[in-house]
Amino acid sequence: MGSREISVAGAILALAALLAVAAPRYFSLGNLIDLFVGNAPVLIVALGMTLVILTGEVDISVGSVFAVASVIAGMVAKSGATAWIAAFAACLAGSTLGAMNGALVAYLRIPSIVATLAVMIALRDALRWSTQGVWIDNLPRDFQWMGFSQNAYFAAMLGLAFALSVGLAWILKNLAAGRAIYATGSNQEGARLAGLNTRRIKACAFAALGGLTGLAAALNSVRFNQIPSNTGIGLELKVIASVVIGGAAVTGGSGSVLGTVLGVALMRAIGPALTFVGVNAYWEKAIQGLIILVAIAADAIRSRRPEGARVAAAERA
Repeated sequence: MGSREISVAGAILALAALLAVAAPRYFSLGNLIDLFVGNAPVLIVALGMTLVILTGEVDISVGSVFAVASVIAGMVAKSGATAWIAAFAACLAGSTLGAMNGALVAYLRIPSIVATLAVMIALRDALRWSTQGVWIDNLPRDFQWMGFSQNAYFAAMLGLAFALSVGLAWILKNLAAGRAIYATGSNQEGARLAGLNTRRIKACAFAALGGLTGLAAALNSVRFNQIPSNTGIGLELKVIASVVIGGAAVTGGSGSVLGTVLGVALMRAIGPALTFVGVNAYWEKAIQGLIILVAIAADAIRSRRPEGARVAAAERA
């Protein structure tokens, strides 16, 4: 566990200690289950965003991709298909849009923030035009909770989130593909000269993020009997903030799955915590912004020090 992960874990423990005294009801089983189920989709998208940020890029279109995949899942389910086929359709749509982003960035060499900003706006407007702002309703009964009971769905989500997190962490640490992602973000030209196809690596990272976004959209959609056509607004900020708070460098090459998991846990706990202690929820974004600013400033200060540079290099290795 690196220094950033330890810092975030400490912040989570401090928040938990404060809540244990000020609002012990926060730790009721029902509330914890609701928090996990509500934020598991954010975690799944954040895992994909980790891959993209590790390569030195960013994708701010995930909220729009999430919305498109959600609507597609609902429409496929209403056509008579099973919830599993609807989920597959959402994943396919997400990975296709992610691959498109990857092609724009890796092969056309459009800066990722510009390319994904354009895609974000285009998808939102296209979705607004195609649905006329109407929600997808009258979803089949067996679509909700993927056909499981609510408790079984929670257990399945918990297992899936754990498997994805552990699996991705193992890939990044033990497989050549994982080391190639770190190398691409650390020094793209050096990685290219070493024989790595950095363009393909970036394109695959975007496609993986798209697929995970589609999966998260499907898993979020089955929780309700309606799918808003404007769902996913603000999702990009949630996941990017969580990944950066968890220790991923926005310049690429540094970060971890554990840091992302801890970042999601901290950032998504703040809003409900404020509600339980009786503080106006409007403070949530201000507090989150302060945390992000402190994290980025700490990285900047550390990178300017010789010993900090050596530590960062060791953590990347």
